[in-house]
Amino acid sequence: MEFICAICPRKCNALRTEYSGGGFCGMGSSPVLARAALHMWEEPCISGTRGSGTVFFSGCNLGCTYCQNHKISIERYGKRITVARLRDIFRELIDKGAHNINLVSPTHYSNILVEALEMPLPVPVVWNSGGYDSVETLRTLEGKVQIYLTDLKYLDSALAELYSNAPDYPAVATAAVCEMFRQRGKYILDDDGIMKSGVIVRHLVLPGYIENTFRVIDWISENHSPGEILFSLMSQYTPPGNMADLHALSRRLSESEYLSVYRYLESSGIEDGFYQDLSSAEDKFIPEFDLSGL
Repeated sequence: MEFICAICPRKCNALRTEYSGGGFCGMGSSPVLARAALHMWEEPCISGTRGSGTVFFSGCNLGCTYCQNHKISIERYGKRITVARLRDIFRELIDKGAHNINLVSPTHYSNILVEALEMPLPVPVVWNSGGYDSVETLRTLEGKVQIYLTDLKYLDSALAELYSNAPDYPAVATAAVCEMFRQRGKYILDDDGIMKSGVIVRHLVLPGYIENTFRVIDWISENHSPGEILFSLMSQYTPPGNMADLHALSRRLSESEYLSVYRYLESSGIEDGFYQDLSSAEDKFIPEFDLSGL
């Protein structure tokens, strides 16, 4: 299969063939995966007690310079599989007890996932993306995705350009959140606190840039009432090995930054969601990309 790609907001119009792609993500038309396994390190309502059936796709349409999954997002490490094998992987994870099927960095394979999800699964499907999703592409997923777990990384265009080469990220990502909420509406948890439907917006606090975080918190509180979406504030930023010592992002979040952000969140009126302790900034939360489950 080959096609001219305009899936993501970059609209590269690159020719993607089975084995190669010339666009920003650099991926071909066949899905490439790095890992498929039960994962316990998502938000409690996603991981639950049995784990989230997490499928890590290789490549990315953002390529953030500080990405903790650099091996698969930038280096594009992984194994090429068929759509039929992808469906089998979903079933195998469900058989292991997965609360859901969690698609990580799926945006550039959305056309393939529409095909793979043609037959409904007995558990919710989680769209776990960096937030750089076009509304047009999200609409092709309507009815196939039950939970949107999306980043809202920046509401500062200069920051988005500097670290993700995407100055339009704030406009694109906020429009994406609105479309996700239009599709799924208010979040639903079962009696055990496991999410069945809805939207979770994640935000990773970057050291030195807490004003960006304040803007994200403001946007959530101004655009969504209590009971509508879940907000997940993450303090787990861990500098990747490619950051020079003098780089702004070469350190972890300081305690004073963490406290400032936590207090701002407390005063925001946001009632639904999660926040991490500062101790979450550890390498142990980064999965092994060893082709498990493929």
